[in-house]
Amino acid sequence: MINTLQRLSEVELPITLYFNRVNHRVLCSHFFAAISRMGNGIFWYSIIASLPFIYGWPAVKYSLQMLAVGFVALLIYKTLKMSTTRQRPYQVDKNIFQNVPALDLYSFPSGHIMHAVSFSLVLTHFYPEWGWVVWPFTVLVAFSRLILGLHYPSDVIVGAAIGFIVAQVSFQF
Repeated sequence: MINTLQRLSEVELPITLYFNRVNHRVLCSHFFAAISRMGNGIFWYSIIASLPFIYGWPAVKYSLQMLAVGFVALLIYKTLKMSTTRQRPYQVDKNIFQNVPALDLYSFPSGHIMHAVSFSLVLTHFYPEWGWVVWPFTVLVAFSRLILGLHYPSDVIVGAAIGFIVAQVSFQF
């Protein structure tokens, strides 16, 4: 698996460099850094905490489901990060401009997008009216990970796939 990820990193590096060019523009750099920081959790935890205030006691169940999904995604994320140890793009190529600190050392998979997809799916499953807020934000989080030089495209794609699966499984309970 590790050799496969190393070869994949070599293939994806030019794509990552292409996305990272956006980060060299000051306004774009600040914008995507802010999106990334919001994607660290504050955006999601604010929504989770507000649901019972907006929708009443029934929403507590859905807030708890989102927290459970987040916890399961975190366990998967930590396990994969520590077992694959894929270096982040900015660690591999010094031409990548990195202006926000990574939350951890390794790249694969993207925990930001894993959580964004799983939270968005659960939230819009029960409250579809949130879709116009959370899905564009999720897309921006995905692009921020590439633009900021923190992830390769496959990190984001696999993170999204895992987030999707975790959310779908949560609907079975």
